Amino acid sequence: MAGNDPFELKKLEVGSFENNCYLLFCLKTKETLIIDPAADAAKIINALKGLKAKYILITHGHTDHIGALSAVKNATGVPVGIHSADAARLPSPPDFHLKDGELIHFGKCAVKILHTPGHTSGGVCMLIGKRLISGDTIFPGGAGNTAIPGASRSQILKSIKEKLFPLPGDTIIHPGHGAPSTIERERNSSYYER
Repeated sequence: MAGNDPFELKKLEVGSFENNCYLLFCLKTKETLIIDPAADAAKIINALKGLKAKYILITHGHTDHIGALSAVKNATGVPVGIHSADAARLPSPPDFHLKDGELIHFGKCAVKILHTPGHTSGGVCMLIGKRLISGDTIFPGGAGNTAIPGASRSQILKSIKEKLFPLPGDTIIHPGHGAPSTIERERNSSYYER
């Protein structure tokens, strides 16, 4: 938790790719967003004790980010949202599509959806306060992998420079794998000078 934020962000490291699944919950109501249920469904479901799941949100449709989706959805019964450009990657159709600029409310809080294509065409980041859940768009020291089918280096760099770098420098980046960073640290990374 950061300072007086009305929410808490809990990171669960799951699966063989060391994915970060995030539980984002309102401190007043305990309504919770489950973000990227990648693997280890039992671990995710157990971490929800005392919380009220509201939605499952997917940053992008790669298999390493949705491995536990069906099991977590079956256990919680909550709707699943993903950007329409990645919807076909899910094992079953989503309940709703995430749109650029949209606010997703949970309890007294809301995350803002930022469409950041490049790693996949439907990749999104989620912003709440000074926290950015970035999926595989941005990591400490660089952008997400674009050496895969359907990815675009020029597009991901455009997404990062236009949507993420204008955010306050002290915004904390919570990536889909590994440790956090900040917008300022990434803005100053030599990676983006290439």
